[in-house]
Amino acid sequence: MKKFFVTTPIFYVNAFPHLGHAYADLIADVLARYHRIRGEKTFFLTGTDEHGAKIVRAAEKAEKPVEDFVRERREDFRNLLTLLNASNDAFIYTSDKEHHWPGVRKVWEKLIANGDLYKSTYKGLYCVGHEAFVTEKDLVNGVCEDHHQKPELIEEENYFFRLSKYIPQIQKAIESDEFKILPVERKNEVLAFIGEGVEDISFSRPSRDISWGIPVPNDPDHTIYVWADALTNYISALGYGSLDETNVAAFWPADAHIVGKDILRFHAVIWPGILYAIGLPLPKTLYVHGMILSRGQKMSKTIGNVISPAEVIKEYGNDAFRYFLMREIPFGRDGDFTMERFKAVYEGSLAHGLGNLVARVAVMIQKYAAGVLDRPAEEALLSVPTKRSLHQEVSKSRFLLEGESLERYFQYEVFVRYEKAMDDFLLTDAIAILWDFFSLLDGYIQDYEPYTLNKKDPEKTKLVLWNLAIHLIRIAIPLEPFMPQTTEKIYATFGVKRGDMNPKRIEIGFREILFPSHEVRAH
Repeated sequence: MKKFFVTTPIFYVNAFPHLGHAYADLIADVLARYHRIRGEKTFFLTGTDEHGAKIVRAAEKAEKPVEDFVRERREDFRNLLTLLNASNDAFIYTSDKEHHWPGVRKVWEKLIANGDLYKSTYKGLYCVGHEAFVTEKDLVNGVCEDHHQKPELIEEENYFFRLSKYIPQIQKAIESDEFKILPVERKNEVLAFIGEGVEDISFSRPSRDISWGIPVPNDPDHTIYVWADALTNYISALGYGSLDETNVAAFWPADAHIVGKDILRFHAVIWPGILYAIGLPLPKTLYVHGMILSRGQKMSKTIGNVISPAEVIKEYGNDAFRYFLMREIPFGRDGDFTMERFKAVYEGSLAHGLGNLVARVAVMIQKYAAGVLDRPAEEALLSVPTKRSLHQEVSKSRFLLEGESLERYFQYEVFVRYEKAMDDFLLTDAIAILWDFFSLLDGYIQDYEPYTLNKKDPEKTKLVLWNLAIHLIRIAIPLEPFMPQTTEKIYATFGVKRGDMNPKRIEIGFREILFPSHEVRAH
């Protein structure tokens, strides 16, 4: 059995979950659901990063003990997963002494045994927001552009990781796509960074300054640096360092790390260095998503453009929220989220789009076939092919040919192109392919006009309606990773079991409005 292991970053608990966290969770969830549908043994990991200076400062600001603070914030991130209807298999958190700490200690001890850690004095600029040392070239007018604050000048004795030792291997793996970084501009960014020269990096902080973290084994005067701690979550969650490392053998290497571009270098350079040093293979793919902006700006309470995932989901449902992020935020690039745009997409693509299409077909089956259709002979179905081409190009090689059956087009065009897009991490393209097909089904209704055809040829009307209904049922399978609740409702509407692509009978069941329009919700 093939396997698929996908991860999100583990999220800092210094603040409440926001759209960026939801976006990363959804990308991973869509990929995990897709690979489960394909019958692959799948593991979807997410969690929280709970150590470091900025966590302590956030707890102090909230006037809470740090243990209580991280526990409460951790639950906020768990609750977000529930709101999103995410299907994660595990939730790791770095303050977990039972499941995470043993893996971190094992990594540290291996680095010591290999001679990859040494003590040295470091003097440099430390950005608390990044939990990282930075250089002058990383700053804008002396200030961290991401966190809008000046870094602290620090001089201290730390343990250093011999990252420079592994840079040639890392560069070769990235250049050859053995370790694939997507999109390609992020790959080029990392290679340019490596080309400037990469030095060894600090892997600890004095415990007098950072007490909230994992103590260095056999040296309690030092705390393991937050990034050396956090990156290990991807293997500690599989049991690395525990008595049972079965899942490490079963799932590692990761097939896809999903990360934001702000943590690209840690995952593209430091993490591979650690893995080379401890003798584990590199992840297969690092997918770097963009930022979600609002009216072209970062979301900020000061500006007043912050959008709460919970509030949107409460009003419109999580499938509508999932659809917007996957369809309207270009995968791999920055995207814009405003409530005005969200409402327009909801009404156009969902309420008056897919929702209306499913409702129309169900109503016509009730009206013209007493709510029940039995599977026709294959040759009968082929006698009612599509009459039009798509209004837009559906592939680079061809248009849908007039007179082609929906069956053949779905099998050889839609599903093949959908699978390729999903395998290439082009989620925006994949969901667009499905919506092109919905447009074609709308056109199929317009061409045959069942409401008129039924007066002349009731039997052909049933064939047209079967073609429409069966392809809504079949397209629910590739739609499921994106909109799992909607697909359940489609199956219920047409009275079939989940995943049954070739039912003997379609029988209209309980019909729930998939996406109530603004007018319906207002009443």
